[in-house]
Amino acid sequence: MNRIGVFADVQNIYYTTRQVYGRQFNYRKLWQRVSGRGEIVSATAYAIDRGDEGQVKFQSALRDIGFRIRLKPFIQRSDGSAKGDWDVGIAIDVMEAAPELDTVVLLSGDGDFDLLLDRIRKQYSVSAEVYGVPSLTASSLIRAASVFHRIDDNLLL
Repeated sequence: MNRIGVFADVQNIYYTTRQVYGRQFNYRKLWQRVSGRGEIVSATAYAIDRGDEGQVKFQSALRDIGFRIRLKPFIQRSDGSAKGDWDVGIAIDVMEAAPELDTVVLLSGDGDFDLLLDRIRKQYSVSAEVYGVPSLTASSLIRAASVFHRIDDNLLL
């Protein structure tokens, strides 16, 4: 059976689907699609914790689907900018999980992950699939993926 790990860059998916489509991503539909191709042995959603009620409900919904939630605090800088991304955490988790997986599914359009996908494909012979909004997914990430899945109307609420 195909052993699958799912790694969701929640902030990236939220902002890209909102920017391009004005809608939210349907994690339940993604789960149905991916689980139809094998066994999801791990699924992690990486998010920033702002502590608002809507976010807590969303995280609860992700847990109900089957995701483990990893949170980082939202940091507001004195200049008004914000900090909070999970790139390093996602990369570490993918590298640790890859030897036990047949397929890594990454939800992100962030080109910083292209080297990660190249490495796990070569080192562990895993399939590296990316789900991203086409116009906001780095071309280097698309090239590094074994398969690129377009996020479009079929995966939106």
